[in-house]
Amino acid sequence: MRLTINHTTQFHYDEPPSYGLLQLRAAPQSCAAQTVINWEVSLEGARQQARFFDQHGNCVDLIEVLPDAQMLEIGVSGEVSTLSSDGILGLHQHAMPLWFYRRQTALTALNENLIALAESIVLPSENTIADLHTLSQLIRDQVAYTPGETGVATTAGEALQNGKGVCQDHSHIFLSILRHKGFPARYVSGYLLMDDRTQQEASHAWTEVYLDGLGWVGFDISNGISPDERYVRIAQGLDYADAAPTRGLTLGAGRENLIVSIQVQQ
Repeated sequence: MRLTINHTTQFHYDEPPSYGLLQLRAAPQSCAAQTVINWEVSLEGARQQARFFDQHGNCVDLIEVLPDAQMLEIGVSGEVSTLSSDGILGLHQHAMPLWFYRRQTALTALNENLIALAESIVLPSENTIADLHTLSQLIRDQVAYTPGETGVATTAGEALQNGKGVCQDHSHIFLSILRHKGFPARYVSGYLLMDDRTQQEASHAWTEVYLDGLGWVGFDISNGISPDERYVRIAQGLDYADAAPTRGLTLGAGRENLIVSIQVQQ
């Protein structure tokens, strides 16, 4: 499948910032499930300072917000050819060792509720993939997909307790339990072609777990499936903070208003 993506992010500031430095993780890379045909990152109100690859293998653009900019616009667009691999990406190929992805973070930290949910299912098992899909269903049953109830700082434990969340929260809960069970697991951010609309308000998130004999295998908890040809991977890490599209700081800008527009089309 050939997908076209247009993603625009605008930051409107009350006052032009005196200083601003952001990391962009917005450029996909070719892998077993996708081939990048073309991709462009454009900036208005900022300039690129450097491009590098982080410890998780993500392409990162370091940008400086211009001192007199009252609006910063980040545009990413391009075409990606995808194929269905039942969510299987294959063996680990990055410098960060597999054991690192067993590490909990502040967003995936265990609490009593997460441990109780983890102990309700036996993993690993004779049919680990089927049981991982069962765990995915258990998470959806307990945390209803409800936009606007959580934020980027919401932890897995908080989302599980509140019983509401979005794909980010589902992924953090899944990661927390998988790591508790001893699996290397990572957070993935990217895009999803939806059946009912092309215009979207946010990017998507899912998880990947490393299984002996298969390598990295993806699970989209919010939709109850493994990623197929409708998915485009952008970044990966231990949690949302490692794979966020934009991350950084601005000084002296006052209140900030964010507008996001995303289109994913075949």
